[in-house]
Amino acid sequence: MAERVCVGAITGAFGVRGEVRLKSFCATPEAIADYAPLYTPEGRGFSLRLTRPVKGGFAARLSGVDSKDAADALRGIRLYAGREVLPALPEDEFYHTDLIGLEVIDTGGVRLGEVRAVHDHGAGDLLEIHGPGLGSTVLLPFTNDCVPTVDLAAGRLIADPPEGLFG
Repeated sequence: MAERVCVGAITGAFGVRGEVRLKSFCATPEAIADYAPLYTPEGRGFSLRLTRPVKGGFAARLSGVDSKDAADALRGIRLYAGREVLPALPEDEFYHTDLIGLEVIDTGGVRLGEVRAVHDHGAGDLLEIHGPGLGSTVLLPFTNDCVPTVDLAAGRLIADPPEGLFG
């Protein structure tokens, strides 16, 4: 499992004094501040203080970011928290990062592909599956009916997809 988990992204500058506009990927959006320090993919660390809610997220102060130019330079950067500061999840819940890369096999043992991404469009998570023989990726609902087993230790999940989804 990844040492760090993506918890948010900087979407741009907010104002002219170095605040950033921050989008949280946390189940409780303001909890992102509890997981600081946050890190860029390159390992640069920031302390974080949310200053106020704004449309689409929060205005926030990051350590070492004290100008609009410095905040603008961070636009699009994803922020990661150390796994050790994140809450333990119940047995039937998973961090998206832990699902990406898992092998997908059906209930008969046939390999369907691999999880390429996890999408949440508001009605529940969808697993994006890419695999041999697929003309394009397949979106599999991440429900107990469609994915009865997730075995992180074995690096796979067992899928029982709706009829015709994979071909």
